[in-house]
Amino acid sequence: MKLPQPLRLGLFCVALLATACVGVARAADKTLYIDLDYARVVRIPQGAQTLIIGNPLIADVTMLKNNQLMVVTGKAFGTTNLIMLDNSGSQVGESFITVVPANDKLLVMRGPHRESYSCNPDCMPTADLGDDPAFQGATVGAIKSHEGALSIGKR
Repeated sequence: MKLPQPLRLGLFCVALLATACVGVARAADKTLYIDLDYARVVRIPQGAQTLIIGNPLIADVTMLKNNQLMVVTGKAFGTTNLIMLDNSGSQVGESFITVVPANDKLLVMRGPHRESYSCNPDCMPTADLGDDPAFQGATVGAIKSHEGALSIGKR
């Protein structure tokens, strides 16, 4: 039975759309979501010997020796790509890395001034990308002071 031309064209469009959606799902599966200032251990493809990060200001990657794992650390908000090469320089994988805010963060806006708090379960000030410089300086100063007091206690 031969289908009419408009029906064949419609079925072709549906099949093409379904194929495109599968392609989008596969691309989305290759995106690693990393929280800002967090590290995550990720498996890399067999044979990968070299890692190339598109924008090292967004994320850092470190290959762990002999076990096909890497550590990905979120450094700034945004998306970059990661290319993996084998010994001969052939590409064996590519992923996207998207750095997002951590789920335990509370942002407080005081007019144009932003402050970040880490809430797990209580909220405490934390220095985060995009915070007001005065707030960030005071928070980093408190962290360094606390760190210094801890190192004195270790002597």
